[in-house]
Amino acid sequence: MQIGSQEWSDLIIEGAGAFGIDLHPGQTRQFAVHATELVRWNQKINITAITDPFEVAVKHFLDSLPVARVLPKDATLLDIGSGGGFPGLPLKVLMPSLSITLIDASRKKVSFLKHVIRTLKLDNIEALHVRAEDLANAPHYRNRFNVIISRAVSSLELFRRLAQPLLNDEGAMMALKGGVIVDEMKKLHGWGFGEGGDPKTVGRQFSVTVDQFHLPFLNINRSIVIIRKMK
Repeated sequence: MQIGSQEWSDLIIEGAGAFGIDLHPGQTRQFAVHATELVRWNQKINITAITDPFEVAVKHFLDSLPVARVLPKDATLLDIGSGGGFPGLPLKVLMPSLSITLIDASRKKVSFLKHVIRTLKLDNIEALHVRAEDLANAPHYRNRFNVIISRAVSSLELFRRLAQPLLNDEGAMMALKGGVIVDEMKKLHGWGFGEGGDPKTVGRQFSVTVDQFHLPFLNINRSIVIIRKMK
């Protein structure tokens, strides 16, 4: 299998269909350009450990798409620790109406993100070399976003701490997590989530919903932990 081949594109289309998401050939061609540049740049700078065409399709692109099922179509979205552009860039290709800011602490990775944005001629998306805690000190970005997403932040508690100053009052934080998350959910008790560990738990400050999905073609369970401020 090669990136950009019919087999590769069909794999992504079939996998997206398992999530109830319809892709058209133009979108898979954009994914192929992104993936090709990812592997090419990765030969010089360390962007990702995943370079096999099958794994790139499934673990990067398909893993990013289920978030679209819970996103407002006109969301103002921040992707923390975007790295190779996941999930932000595939979401932009899938939902062009999104306004997206990608951030990463690595200058080289941000250079790659800017290159892909230019190559794909994407509008209303930017890539910034900045840490989330520093971005929160910029008045233009503080409380700006109604969706903040990450699959790079190691713990839910850290994610909440980084994201909350950047989130507006109507917003949601969405963390993509793998494996068993019961222990992490229980830790949420310390910052207003109740007992945690159940699919849905409500505390005084936040509500938490867990959207679970199975990554197609692999025996991998994934979760989108959605954290909203209580009104």
